[in-house]
Amino acid sequence: MLILGLDSSTIVSGVAIFDSEKEVILAESFLNTGNTHSEKFLPLIKSTLEQANLSLKDIEGIAVTKGPGSFTGLRIGMVTAKSLVQVTGTKLMGIKTLDALAYNLFGYSGIICPILNARKSEVYTALYQMQNNELKRISEYLALTPEKLVKLILENGSEVMFLGDGVPEYRAYLEQAIPSLARFASSNNLLTRSSSVAILGAKGFSENKEDSFFTLEPFYLRKSEAEITLEAKQCAMKKTK
Repeated sequence: MLILGLDSSTIVSGVAIFDSEKEVILAESFLNTGNTHSEKFLPLIKSTLEQANLSLKDIEGIAVTKGPGSFTGLRIGMVTAKSLVQVTGTKLMGIKTLDALAYNLFGYSGIICPILNARKSEVYTALYQMQNNELKRISEYLALTPEKLVKLILENGSEVMFLGDGVPEYRAYLEQAIPSLARFASSNNLLTRSSSVAILGAKGFSENKEDSFFTLEPFYLRKSEAEITLEAKQCAMKKTK
């Protein structure tokens, strides 16, 4: 089964093609150049397929990151994936961004902690650990301050490998707060890889899981600025009545 993995949930644009029968990544494109997803995402999909000598009609499943992450990036990824599914009629699978990030470090014996920069001095995060040769999430999906994350790590007491776009922002703090426990992924594994998205999608499809084109939505851990502003205005209007 040929799986197209798509990611635009953070600062990275990523596209990968995974052959689940041969367990081989046929192609992967990764851009972290600062351009907007709206400019580069569709051309990246096209060029990745061309480099693999494939077309959309060859793809049998599409997996896309659904969040948490950038509100704009998530919408672009979701609309793109749904548009491709509508054209091809193929299967669709939404993959949580934190799950895909953690999968970059599949096989690591300690605790894996992806952290995404959620702005407002917070990170999106969850804890993962290998159990019976499977990567298992051992915490809730969380949006919290780095200080609260450190408290969670100290309560666990185990060595932790951090990765994600929150690392550049908070590495110095984490190294100072938990120097004996904090470890950091290498640059090639630090950010979301669309190959991890495709592999997790293939795993879901093999278990007969599939998301509906009509009901798949982005996974948000926190309300957007627009939603917060609207709620504040509505609350103010109620008080003035």
